Amino acid sequence: MITTIPQNHCRIIERFGKPVKVQKSGLAIKIPILDSVKNVSSGWGGDANKKGVFIELSEQVTDTNPRECITKDNAKVLVDAVVSWRIIDPIKAVYEVDQLHKSLLQAVLNAVRSEVGKNELDYALQARTTLNEKITSRLFDTVSKWGLQLIRVEIQELKTDDATSAAMLQQLDAERRSRAAILEAEGQAKATIEMAKADRDAAILRAEGQAKALEIAASAEKTYLETLASAIGADQANKILLAQKVIDGYSIISKNPGDKVFIPSNVQSFIELGKS
Repeated sequence: MITTIPQNHCRIIERFGKPVKVQKSGLAIKIPILDSVKNVSSGWGGDANKKGVFIELSEQVTDTNPRECITKDNAKVLVDAVVSWRIIDPIKAVYEVDQLHKSLLQAVLNAVRSEVGKNELDYALQARTTLNEKITSRLFDTVSKWGLQLIRVEIQELKTDDATSAAMLQQLDAERRSRAAILEAEGQAKATIEMAKADRDAAILRAEGQAKALEIAASAEKTYLETLASAIGADQANKILLAQKVIDGYSIISKNPGDKVFIPSNVQSFIELGKS
């Protein structure tokens, strides 16, 4: 008997109840009486087959629907995952496992519950990609025995109950306030440091200016003394410079706003200096 098998499908030929060949898309021949076509509809239902005998070889997508899981910190979450897979060995898919789709779904759910249960809620919510990779790796050996290629397991949604959601919102609000306080404190500390640096730089500039002024004054005084000494002699020049210092000192003292009057303690020296 000649039959046409659809694209990306195959069928299994049994002889005396034992599989003898896999016929893929195109024209296929079956020997009457001796050969029979394996019907998978009893275990698979309408999934991954047509008319009960043509097995789908293209990629399949199975939704686990939301299932309850418990995290490491005892938070209840509803996890919805989608599994992408395809049959690469029809013989194993039919004969190595009973009810392929139900077994695959159960294996995926067990892996999801196990991986979610190993982690705390915060990590599970944030590291969904990592969880997907771990679940896929965990299922690899199992589905390989069933003649399947597991393409990916993707967690679509992790949903918490109302009480957990409210607690998470409170925690998030507290963390935001804490970060704001930290940022404000860091800003104030930075401003204080910058002000201290500015004060330091200003003090350095003032000190440098005063030192420069003293240096210029000392240089001018030295030049003045050298010029005066060359004109009247070093001794007389020193006496004149000393007298000038004393006069400058009394000039500063006499600026006192009080009623006191200051008179030089050695007027004779000024007279003698004037005579000389």
